[in-house]
Amino acid sequence: MPNMSALPTLSPADQRAGEVLRLRREIGRMQRRRSDDPVLPLDPALSDLLPGQGLQTGVVYSVSPSPSLLFALMSAVSRRGSWCAAVGMPTLGLEAASASGVDLSRLILVPSPGERWLAVVSALAEVVPLIAMNPASRVRDADAARLSARLRDRGCTLLTTSPWPQGEGLITLHDPQWEGIGEGWGLLSDRTVTVTAQTRHTPRPQSLRLRLPGSLGGVESAPVTYDSRPEPQLPAAWRAAG
Repeated sequence: MPNMSALPTLSPADQRAGEVLRLRREIGRMQRRRSDDPVLPLDPALSDLLPGQGLQTGVVYSVSPSPSLLFALMSAVSRRGSWCAAVGMPTLGLEAASASGVDLSRLILVPSPGERWLAVVSALAEVVPLIAMNPASRVRDADAARLSARLRDRGCTLLTTSPWPQGEGLITLHDPQWEGIGEGWGLLSDRTVTVTAQTRHTPRPQSLRLRLPGSLGGVESAPVTYDSRPEPQLPAAWRAAG
């Protein structure tokens, strides 16, 4: 029998490098063709949030780090049969994703890519039209430019939970209100929030009042009962560009 104690132990960095290589091999089998669609669809409750009623392809949006918001943005793409991916999100709740309308059989998870998150996202962009990412480190301008070029070439849309140099837009979730609690008793039933979007080409914010999650776990329109929609600040780079 081989001496098990003599076998080399892989470092976490080596293990992650191996994960990237395996991911590239799997991606090579999927062979996605580039989509010519100018936008990715949104759930009907979100359709008025962005120009063209969808997420522009080949760009990056900075998004609030809310799993329910990410699932809501993924749901329509997933329901039409396209693949989605989540990178750097080890605590993502799959039950909540399914309730939001995300097809788990077409969801690629890379929970802990570590410092190789950029290589992972770049590889996934070859075959996945929509990727949600929580970077493990601050993105450098040069890396952001290279990845953005890959996204444009492949028509892949990236949702990142961190600021992104020269990103297309900002999608924020704020003013949450839970329902179902009485005077010190009761069960939380659903949550009403405001979702605000602001893009480079349409800098005037657009806000929607939504139930997220709604009674069935997905996203639902909610009546606006008061003005809870302060305008988010434009990123400094956008203000400088005028």
